[in-house]
Amino acid sequence: MTEEFIKMIGVACVTTITTMILKQTKPELAFAVSLVGILIIVFWVVGLFRGTVNILYNIAATTGLDDSLLKILLKIVGISYLTEFSVGILNDFGSASVADKVSLGGKILIFVLSLPIMESLLKLLQEFLALL
Repeated sequence: MTEEFIKMIGVACVTTITTMILKQTKPELAFAVSLVGILIIVFWVVGLFRGTVNILYNIAATTGLDDSLLKILLKIVGISYLTEFSVGILNDFGSASVADKVSLGGKILIFVLSLPIMESLLKLLQEFLALL
């Protein structure tokens, strides 16, 4: 896992240096190089995350956790990462106002997706209080 992270940092550094050099001579090519580097890193991270998802599903099966809650949790994590990633890219390219709107949209979507989890927790609390 550490080796993969070091490789990812290497790709990020090469992408950054290449983009900085190309910005001076060919700005349109710099954007393309930056985008390709970003996509390589994203696909790398998704590949690493797949193993974690399988482990989470095994834990959910062992503990009796409802799969739908786990799916919601994974969606929330994915949306938060994609929002952070998108906001960073938009800020890098000078679109701070658009980045703010994407951030707000991500937060609202996370809130909406978390409602079933909150409902489930409240039901669990209600059942627990009924036992007392």
